Amino acid sequence: MGRNELCHRAQEMAFALVQRGPLAEEMRNVPDETMKEFHDADFFRALQPARFGGLELDPVEFFDAVLEVGAACGSSAWVLGVTAVHSWQLALFPIQAQEDVWGEDDKVLVSSSYAPTGTVEKAAGGYLLKGRWSFSSGCDHARWVFLGGVVPQGNVKPPDMRTFLVPESDYRIEDNWHVAGLSGSGSKDIVIDGAFVPEYRTHPFQNVLALDSPGNAVNTAPLYRVPFGGIFCNAVAAPALGVALGSSRRFLELCRTRINANRSKAIDDPYAQLRLAEVTAAVDGAVLQMRHNLEEMMALARAGDHPSMIRRARYRFDASRATRIATECVDSVFGASGGRALLLENWLQRGFRDVHAMRNHASNNPEHAAQIYARAELGFPNKEFLI
Repeated sequence: MGRNELCHRAQEMAFALVQRGPLAEEMRNVPDETMKEFHDADFFRALQPARFGGLELDPVEFFDAVLEVGAACGSSAWVLGVTAVHSWQLALFPIQAQEDVWGEDDKVLVSSSYAPTGTVEKAAGGYLLKGRWSFSSGCDHARWVFLGGVVPQGNVKPPDMRTFLVPESDYRIEDNWHVAGLSGSGSKDIVIDGAFVPEYRTHPFQNVLALDSPGNAVNTAPLYRVPFGGIFCNAVAAPALGVALGSSRRFLELCRTRINANRSKAIDDPYAQLRLAEVTAAVDGAVLQMRHNLEEMMALARAGDHPSMIRRARYRFDASRATRIATECVDSVFGASGGRALLLENWLQRGFRDVHAMRNHASNNPEHAAQIYARAELGFPNKEFLI
């Protein structure tokens, strides 16, 4: 596969994704047709292990494709980003867990809800889970789910935070996704009344921090030696940058064709020209930073090395900062696009709502990520799992 092949495939399906945008909002879910096209284009295989039919591509190739999908449909890009990256994390689980999910069908997807809002109890050979986990994007298209939870261990520090892998037979989906932004992402609640999770279907975040997980014994490619935070945080930043990219492209076309109420041409408006220049440069800069970080991570992994905690904190900050930049750029474009941008048929109003919903994800909080990075630079001990 050529280096830009996934990106080209995303560009080819852009028109169909734009046309299905209103349908995704109406359904409050990504349409089956879109998910089939993503499967057919091998998007979900990009970060999947080769032993299960995956492509094991450099992550920058996958994220470039997510950018193009986001430029067409924010909700579709969000579901693509967060579900496809789960194939990368599943590769870090013990091989038996990977076999459970992909042994009979290597196209099976995993959704997630990492916030540890449910309860965990120790049991013989594993754990008992119970409770409710929210915002599981794309869960209707998945047959398994990653759930965050803390294993009780008294006052021992740091807490034993883990990802628990649960099959669809052990949970139910509550259809409560009625929202203003990312309406088409189907990010519904996962409810468990009581489910046993064997030890091998858990992934401790201490393994994540140490870059040493059970799956590394079988999936030895450099792709699986890069930091979790560097991969996951960019998976939720790339869709936002995609929406900003789509907004800037539409604003460029608007400036070329729009006639203002006073009969002047938007193309002659110096303020519109300024916004266009600033937004285009800002989006390009954030995308280049994301690509640089991903390429740096992979170069270190290929050399058998790993980034310092300071660099890992910087990756986390750059990803959240990219989302902030994307949101600011979309705001700027939307505010300069006139009253017709408010029409529900206008792509720009949906992009505006979607990017603000993306900005509200915990990993996209730039203030928190800035503190993590600054503390790392200042020599404070790391207390963050997602890094």
